[in-house]
Amino acid sequence: MSVAAASPVIILVRPQMAENIGMAARAMANFGLAELRLVAPRDGWPPADTGPKGMTQAAAGATGVLDAISVHDRLEEAVGDLHYLFATTARERGQAKPVHLPEEGMALAAGRLAAGQRVGILFGPERTGLENDEIAIADSVLTFPVDPAFSSLNLAQAVLLVSYEWTRARGGATAPFALPADSAPAKRETVLSFFALLDVELERAGFFQGARAPVMKRNFRNIIHKMEPTEQDIRTLRGAVQALIRGGRGRPGGATKAPSRSGEEG
Repeated sequence: MSVAAASPVIILVRPQMAENIGMAARAMANFGLAELRLVAPRDGWPPADTGPKGMTQAAAGATGVLDAISVHDRLEEAVGDLHYLFATTARERGQAKPVHLPEEGMALAAGRLAAGQRVGILFGPERTGLENDEIAIADSVLTFPVDPAFSSLNLAQAVLLVSYEWTRARGGATAPFALPADSAPAKRETVLSFFALLDVELERAGFFQGARAPVMKRNFRNIIHKMEPTEQDIRTLRGAVQALIRGGRGRPGGATKAPSRSGEEG
């Protein structure tokens, strides 16, 4: 099965702005969706005036999706080869259809695609969304958990949300990179040697005093242990402490400037 056939088809019904078509293509490419269909785009196809340039810029390199766009005069033509169809809307339309959030809907789509079916997702024009008769063609409704006080979604944003949930549904939602390989956990002898250095220098500085000195030392040890330091972490901390020791109150070479008459350092 081709990549396009193994993924939902995104169908923009009467899209009004070339830039939104480009941004929708970009969102699709971000998450591995390849097939974009347009139904009666407002400005024709290719878009008139400066549309193509703005669309290409908005697509930010998703030229593969743009180049494969198919354009249809009627919605029925655009969905004729599909077995299951979602219609996206942010508000209730009074139609007796199953209603899914993107996560649920894309899990359903993944199952149908795995069974060899073709699945499409309808998105309406920017200002009005899909008409009731267009929603009536669909098998179920796909909606978003937006704030009811402000439910308007940009077309490309809606495509992005659905595309992301599609990636999750097909098991592709893994981080594209990880932290660089770290050094191994610190050996106990390295940690104990660092504690010994701290004990000596903090006692010299007067930090550990009186009967609470043993408790304070244990607390310091527990702070370091909770960090689960690596061998390199301890070496870095040890080097920093030794630099402070050599510097003498943070001044290179141990030099200490005499205070001014006002008692403040100049």
